[in-house]
Amino acid sequence: MAWNWELEGWPEFEWNPECLRSKEQAFVENAGIVVGAMRHLGQDDRAELVIELLSADALSTSAIEGEVLDRDSVQSSLRRQLGMSDAAFRSRPAEAGIAEMMADLYRHPFEAITQERLFEWHRMVMNGRRDIADIGCYRRHSEPMQIVSGAFGRQRVHFEAPPPERLKGEMDRLIEWLEETSPRGKRPLGALARAGIAHLWFESVHPFEDGNGRIGRAIAESALAQAISTPTFSALSKSLLKHRKDYYARLEAASRTLAIDEWLSWFADRALEAQKSADDLVRFLIEKTRFMDGLRGALNERQEKVLLRMLAEGPDGFTGGLSAGNYATITGAPPSTVTRDLFDLVEKGALLRTGERKATRYRLNMVTDQ
Repeated sequence: MAWNWELEGWPEFEWNPECLRSKEQAFVENAGIVVGAMRHLGQDDRAELVIELLSADALSTSAIEGEVLDRDSVQSSLRRQLGMSDAAFRSRPAEAGIAEMMADLYRHPFEAITQERLFEWHRMVMNGRRDIADIGCYRRHSEPMQIVSGAFGRQRVHFEAPPPERLKGEMDRLIEWLEETSPRGKRPLGALARAGIAHLWFESVHPFEDGNGRIGRAIAESALAQAISTPTFSALSKSLLKHRKDYYARLEAASRTLAIDEWLSWFADRALEAQKSADDLVRFLIEKTRFMDGLRGALNERQEKVLLRMLAEGPDGFTGGLSAGNYATITGAPPSTVTRDLFDLVEKGALLRTGERKATRYRLNMVTDQ
């Protein structure tokens, strides 16, 4: 079976705009809600929101490719990139590079996607790599660019990209299309349609030797941000990572056809899911401020340390709930002190207790508006 770029009519994708109409409307409406909710955040909490969302995207887009990064290192790099900190902290090249690309997306949300910008992103994503020959340029090796799985001799080809001599022309067409379909272009498209098509188109061309997935998702994030005239406040890659197996399967299926209604509908659902996650984080930060303000002056140093540690986990919460053992590990307190502190936190309404004996767990007593 031929790949989409080999089909007659490429790259004129076939899709029905009516299938996305309600989702496009929901995306725009939800974006307004998130931006409105952010007005209730103080400057410090807004900065924390930016770091949380960008780091979630950086960690998730790398994890999709099987690369596990250090969260603290990524966040430290982001703070330096955004001028929030000048503290010395040595990050690994991979973490510094992906943080630099995320910061560029945030600082320049409306800047056009050009060949030069893509090359710069590639240099960032490939930071520290010594096994890649073509960095900051389209791939030039003559061997077919394939995505394969399975043991040697029984390999399955999931996708094969266009040969290197076609890349410049293919990418020129994509970049021109992105400009024409932008909100200020000759034929603007809805946010979800434009982001979904751009991502699929870029992955179908696969112009770089490595890093195509991370850059393709950055292009999609850029398209979403341009549509709502604000830096994007959704960690799209976090949603795609959650559905990673299905994500790869959907991309593979869409790479064999020009009829892409199913791909666009699925992609739109992931973008809306990411938007909901961002909204939950904004509301969590608002409630977090109220929560700690309500306990001001009522906590000892150990209790405050533990609550802040739990709050650092975000809306998803402390995995499995807090145990007495966790409390002791975080604070270094003896068992009798741990028991008193936890009882006091429950009495003050800061924590909710569930379970008995060794199964006893504590969770934050916070309710965010849904």
